Amino acid sequence: MHLKTLSLVNFKNFDARFLEFDSKLNCIVGDNGTGKTNIIDAIYHLSYTKSYFNAVATQNIQHEKDFFMMEGNFERKNRSVIVNCSLKRGQKKVLKRDGKEYEKLSDHYGFLPVVIISPADTDLIREGSEYRRKFIDGVIAMDDRDFLQDVINYNQVLSQRNALLKYFAANRTFDQNNLEIYNDLLTQLGKKIFEKRKRFVQKFSLVFEDRYKQILGSESGWAQEKISLKFRSQLENHEMTDLFKKSLDRDKLLQFTTCGIHRDDLVFEMNGFPIKKFGSQGQQKSFLIALKLAQFDFIKQLTDLNPILLLDDIFDKLDDHRVSRLIELVNEHNFGQIFITDTHKERTESFVKTVNEQYKVFRL
Repeated sequence: MHLKTLSLVNFKNFDARFLEFDSKLNCIVGDNGTGKTNIIDAIYHLSYTKSYFNAVATQNIQHEKDFFMMEGNFERKNRSVIVNCSLKRGQKKVLKRDGKEYEKLSDHYGFLPVVIISPADTDLIREGSEYRRKFIDGVIAMDDRDFLQDVINYNQVLSQRNALLKYFAANRTFDQNNLEIYNDLLTQLGKKIFEKRKRFVQKFSLVFEDRYKQILGSESGWAQEKISLKFRSQLENHEMTDLFKKSLDRDKLLQFTTCGIHRDDLVFEMNGFPIKKFGSQGQQKSFLIALKLAQFDFIKQLTDLNPILLLDDIFDKLDDHRVSRLIELVNEHNFGQIFITDTHKERTESFVKTVNEQYKVFRL
């Protein structure tokens, strides 16, 4: 699978732009602020129907304009597919495939798999568990629509339970029977989600560790950088019904649900310690790249498609050894189409000259 052409209108800093890409390697170079990352984000947008960098959809519309529009012409399993995404202020987002509008944006999820590696990925290490749960769920949902719908339903019920707790506090009342309705729904959905997340992490962690070894190389100090992924959930040692009973007083006091699978987390460790506190910038970057390459491997296996790989400012904070290892991995030909952004034209040209692939360089 690859993206042949991309058209942008009023998207972020682009009034109008048309780009025709190589099927293998595309390098987008330019100074900061020229729109390199915006092109990467547009490709991500056409896959996941949302921006990777800005959750507020209207903020992706160019200033003083009323709408944005983007269109991508993809080659997918030897067939041309045109995906169009547009948003007008005050209206809902519209997504079309070959001219036919989707009823639900989630129906498009997984059709055009994309994996992005970006400096923004540091949120996976530095920020709260929500980011890591979304990462887990995003990979599982690529090939499991039931799981995606269960997560959506769980979050809706959770919001309703929290609203009920606020209502109880505001009106100084309490109705256990009413609360039990939401407890039962969260228990049913939560158990299914927990089991799938647990199985996923068990398999995924092995792929991740292999990818990390590949990035470091056999001649490096792999033994000194022993990394691991661990899944943490309250449901590992407790039933949801018991958790709700134990947390009832706390939930009523705080007016939100303090237990459940919405508190699941991935624990990132190096040599038995949190990588957030004890890993260098280079080690954390390698950790994240291995995480995303493992995501690539999993999605490829699930969808039988080579995801488009988006490498945004990938050389930042990587030492020469890790850069050379990444080049060797690219040369293994197990990737499909790759996009790379960089501020240093000379560094990018030096990179592509060592890669045994056809390529295009776009200067912004």
